Amino acid sequence: MEEFRRVILQSGPPESFALQAVQEVIKPQKQTKLAQDENQLLENMLRTLLQELVSSAVQSGEEIMSYGKSIDDGENTQGVIPHLLDIVLYLCEKEHVEGGMIFQLLEDLTEMSTMRNCKDIFRYIESKQDILGKQELFARGKLVMLRTCNQLLRRLSKANDVVFCGRILMFLAHFFPLSERSAVNIKGIFNTSNETKYEKDPPEGISVDFNFYKTFWSLQEYFCNPASLTLAPVKWQKFTSSLTVVLNTFEAQPLSDEDGHANILEEEAATFNIKYLTSSNLMGLELKDPSFRRHILMQCLIVFDYLKAPGKNDKDSSETMKEEIKSSEDRVKKLLEMTPPNGKEFLRSIEHILEREKNWVWWKRDGCPPFEKQPIEKKTVQDGVKKRRPRWRLGNKELSQLWKWADQNPNALTDPQRVRTPAITDYWKPLAEDMDQSAGIEAEYHHKNNRVYCWKGLRFSARQDLEGFSRFTEHGIEGVVPFELLPPEVRSKFQGKPNDRTKRAKKEDTKSASNQVEENQIATPASENDAEGIRAEVETSAAPMDTDALAVSGNISQGEAGTPTPDEQKHSSDTDVGQEAGQLEADAEVEAGVIDGETDAEVEIDAAG
Repeated sequence: MEEFRRVILQSGPPESFALQAVQEVIKPQKQTKLAQDENQLLENMLRTLLQELVSSAVQSGEEIMSYGKSIDDGENTQGVIPHLLDIVLYLCEKEHVEGGMIFQLLEDLTEMSTMRNCKDIFRYIESKQDILGKQELFARGKLVMLRTCNQLLRRLSKANDVVFCGRILMFLAHFFPLSERSAVNIKGIFNTSNETKYEKDPPEGISVDFNFYKTFWSLQEYFCNPASLTLAPVKWQKFTSSLTVVLNTFEAQPLSDEDGHANILEEEAATFNIKYLTSSNLMGLELKDPSFRRHILMQCLIVFDYLKAPGKNDKDSSETMKEEIKSSEDRVKKLLEMTPPNGKEFLRSIEHILEREKNWVWWKRDGCPPFEKQPIEKKTVQDGVKKRRPRWRLGNKELSQLWKWADQNPNALTDPQRVRTPAITDYWKPLAEDMDQSAGIEAEYHHKNNRVYCWKGLRFSARQDLEGFSRFTEHGIEGVVPFELLPPEVRSKFQGKPNDRTKRAKKEDTKSASNQVEENQIATPASENDAEGIRAEVETSAAPMDTDALAVSGNISQGEAGTPTPDEQKHSSDTDVGQEAGQLEADAEVEAGVIDGETDAEVEIDAAG
């Protein structure tokens, strides 16, 4: 051991002698990397040497991290133990020894040291954070480092060693990635052991209302475990009543700007405790303290933000509870805005922090997916070698393969089964099976919900089955299905009734009769023109006969009464034409009566009239 101590603790930088010293003592099989058994042997020797150095430092009464440091060398030199740790860290970084060896030595060192020496040890760990966080070392020693830090936190006092605890937590936050599940409270468990103790019985000579004192500090029980508020309605009612009393008191005793500037913690050099001072004698002073008031109001906002979280308390919370949360939250924000100094800026910062907290809540509920993305490795191309892109005959791989396949099979394009129109019965068969209630097919899986299928079917029916296509307007897509495909109980629904068919035939006869009426109406003006021509001829023939009017009249009076005169011929011709036109109008009215749905008897009566 003395030989190993002399060799391993040489002065100078570790890279100049560390590997040679290990090879001289261990004599490994490989020159640059130790095997598993050789690593175990070296680790045991280093842990034994570290224990001897710590024991010597304790016996000499010196600080552990300063043991062996020469006074003449000045401040640039370091003790023996930090020098030993640097040598082991160099060997681990260069992968000459197993990467977790340095973490094991640091854990042994903290366990053997007092809390005063642990601060110096942890300062050394913080200085080597970048090297310890490298991937080749972090993967081997992250659990050992986490165990070391947790042991230190358990040994420290949360009230007296607040700064040291904060340094450890900050180191863990930087050392571990954001997506590390070991650092996340996935289940959302609250620290119910953090109990705030206060006086239960009123002391003598107290100057404040003791009932208000108990009501005020009883809120810490609910702030410690917000999940209990949703489990029992009684607790929620008690919490709201106590919170209302506290908020009323804050509103009744507003703080002035002088009170705000007189109590600024940042300007005070004295440290402050992490726990509240719950003495009843301090109640009056605490109510006048803006920082104390802000702490209480911030706790209220944190509890409200937890209760409003989506998906967590939806089943337990009622509408009344949501309204009470909203009203109380508005009052708390208003009080924070009124609390000096810089109330509006402080409230804006708190709202921003709570808004960002929602992102972390959703991230935890999604299973803490990793934030880190591995960089895309760019493939380096050798100089002078240029990779050619494949060229396809038809522009892309799929079309080229399809065309090549067609060349190999010339009959593929001439195959009659390649493109064909299916029969109407074959196409509508799936929809007919869906309409059969005995099949038990759910409505959402019916073919009638497929728009493309229905559109193609209507095109086929328009070409092959016009009768079925005409039923689409009355019965929808199911009416287009041929009757022979439908089951009997469904077929009766879409088949037309006998009286419907007679009505349809009667409508067709009515349409033909209306067409004939229109033709007659077109022919009527022609007959009227013929009558006017006859009347003109009669008038021209009557003009030369005026001179013989007496003779003609004499002949008429002598017994030729059966021969009509020209005036009588004119009158008779007008009468015939009027009768003919009247007959056509009567026929038109008859046909119109048939179209309007009148009976045959009514048509005959109108014609006779």
